[in-house]
Amino acid sequence: MLIKWIITALLFVILYHLFRALFVMLKGHETSKSMSKQLGKRVFFSLAVVLFISLSSQFGLIKLNRFASATTHTQTQTNTTTQHQQNASTKQQLETQNVDENLNDL
Repeated sequence: MLIKWIITALLFVILYHLFRALFVMLKGHETSKSMSKQLGKRVFFSLAVVLFISLSSQFGLIKLNRFASATTHTQTQTNTTTQHQQNASTKQQLETQNVDENLNDL
């Protein structure tokens, strides 16, 4: 459980540095050293999270789900509707217009 808290804390530190760099960028200082430092810290902590997770997995502190992509799910489709037989009254009728009637109306 402690490992999960450490990983969560590191992820919040990453978000903190990301948003801090955003505010530095929005202020528009002449030098971008402060923003690059914040983004560099974010990259450092991201690398630290990846290394921490991989080392924790190697030492057996956490157990990764190695077979997540190997599980297969079968899905069967059940047809609950029944086909109705079409007869002359259920078919869509085409509309026809008599040209002579339209000319007489004018």
